[in-house]
Amino acid sequence: MLLDFENLGLDGAILQAIQKIGFESPTAIQTQAIPALLSGRDVMGQAQTGTGKTAAFMLPILQRIQRNGMVQALVLAPTRELAIQVTKAAASMAQEKNLRLMTVYGGQSYNIQIRKLKEGADVVVGTTGRVMDLVRKGVLDLTHIRYLVLDEADEMLDMGFIEDIETILQGIPDERQTALFSATLPREVRRLADQYLVDPLEITIEAEKRTVAETDQRCCQLKQAHKQTALISFLEMEEVSGALVFARTRASAQRLADDLKAHGYAAEALHGEMPQAKREKVLAAFRNHLINIVVATDVAARGLDIQGLSHVFNYDAPNDADDYLHRVGRTGRAGQKGVAITFFTNKERGLRKSIEAFTRQPMTELTVPTREEIIFQREERFMDKVLGVLSEGISKKDRKLVARLSELPYSPEEIAAAALKLARGGEVEVPLFEVVESTKWDAEDKPSRKKEYFGKREFSGRKEFSGKSDDFKGRDSKKKQHRKGQRRERDEEGMVRLKMNLGKSDGIHPNDVVGAIAGETGIPSRAIGRIDIFDKYAFVDVAEQHSADVVKSSDGKYKLRGKPVRLKLAV
Repeated sequence: MLLDFENLGLDGAILQAIQKIGFESPTAIQTQAIPALLSGRDVMGQAQTGTGKTAAFMLPILQRIQRNGMVQALVLAPTRELAIQVTKAAASMAQEKNLRLMTVYGGQSYNIQIRKLKEGADVVVGTTGRVMDLVRKGVLDLTHIRYLVLDEADEMLDMGFIEDIETILQGIPDERQTALFSATLPREVRRLADQYLVDPLEITIEAEKRTVAETDQRCCQLKQAHKQTALISFLEMEEVSGALVFARTRASAQRLADDLKAHGYAAEALHGEMPQAKREKVLAAFRNHLINIVVATDVAARGLDIQGLSHVFNYDAPNDADDYLHRVGRTGRAGQKGVAITFFTNKERGLRKSIEAFTRQPMTELTVPTREEIIFQREERFMDKVLGVLSEGISKKDRKLVARLSELPYSPEEIAAAALKLARGGEVEVPLFEVVESTKWDAEDKPSRKKEYFGKREFSGRKEFSGKSDDFKGRDSKKKQHRKGQRRERDEEGMVRLKMNLGKSDGIHPNDVVGAIAGETGIPSRAIGRIDIFDKYAFVDVAEQHSADVVKSSDGKYKLRGKPVRLKLAV
């Protein structure tokens, strides 16, 4: 009720906007954060997506600033999708105030963003990379900022943006109010808060989001090579009105979407390599029911508000339980039941157990439907449709057509069969082979007993070589070190060693490398292992399953410290 928001200290203009938007009552994070922020206190909030945190930090900002043509508030977000979503939400909240809000992100023309900044913006929401670029160009002035928000801080740090964030923070006056919101509070996030927030009120909202009660959670254990056939089989067996399919990399997302379209499905990909106009076109097509399947990476999907999802398919399993909740929480909303189906390989059995322990809900284990089951299900659905038409009654026009067909030299069964063939002409072909070993162990799928480096990234190359005997012995030491770096891929199971064209002389650091690769390819940062940085180049260990995508995407399309990134296999 509006009175509940008024009791939080919000004024008339903001309350009018809230009423028009249709907010009914404040959420838990809003109830605690809004009064604190209105009083001028820093806030550190732990809350999952969907808890109302955007309004929790944006309403106090919009109430406290007045139009003056200078950037007074800055919100940093990990992805352009989230930045756009935050700006749209803020615009609706600011509809009763004369304020200018804008979004800055990579993929949109600099000229457009520079022009809007020169025209005067009061609130800027943006990604760290584009904010840094605009500051360097001298068109984004940080010196008048009084309010700073770090949204999804753990995601930004996981993508390697810590140095950019700290550079931005150091350019903003100390006399500011800072709010930090994060789904999790790992050590690095807490270190950032300790250093840059002053006596923050710490808020934790987690209980409601640890379960997804309205979502039927299922899983299937199978080989990687069988996933596509399994996905098509489930799409045929399930009543899918709208599905979000998660793939690990943007290359695999695009490939899977193309394969689904080739099989007759209305599907499109959504990933970081797509131009913004294309991404918005895909989302519009989904909202308008022109497509009903979106294949996306975690990075591309973060922050997207996709309504009407009956299913979420984790084609590639998420990195951890938090990511799982982010994904499956997109279905089963507004009192509607949803279905989440996750594919696990045998190596990921432990991940399944950790997810179930975190959500406190077991997953129902499925076997992949057989050809006979798919065909039977199709026939059952078709019969239901026919019976539905019969129950509604046959029109005179259709009866006349049936009478004319009956005069032809064909039996009623032949005529009906021909009509059925026409009616079912658009059906997708049943998968050519069946997945019959979905829960069996095979030698090729058994987890390795050798040491793996997922989630245990090692950095080297931090010490500068001075040329003294203490640093290395012999004239060929650097050459030996170089060869040693190349050979490491043979020592680490499941990792491939890649060579990057940039090194210390280019000013790069390990976090830069992780952020660039993870942010541009969509692979999880934990899939990036040891990093050895030399003067003119660097070596990076990448999980074997991602190595081809990483190499393919790094042909100079994206930059690190202003220089094109190129990666190739270290030979």
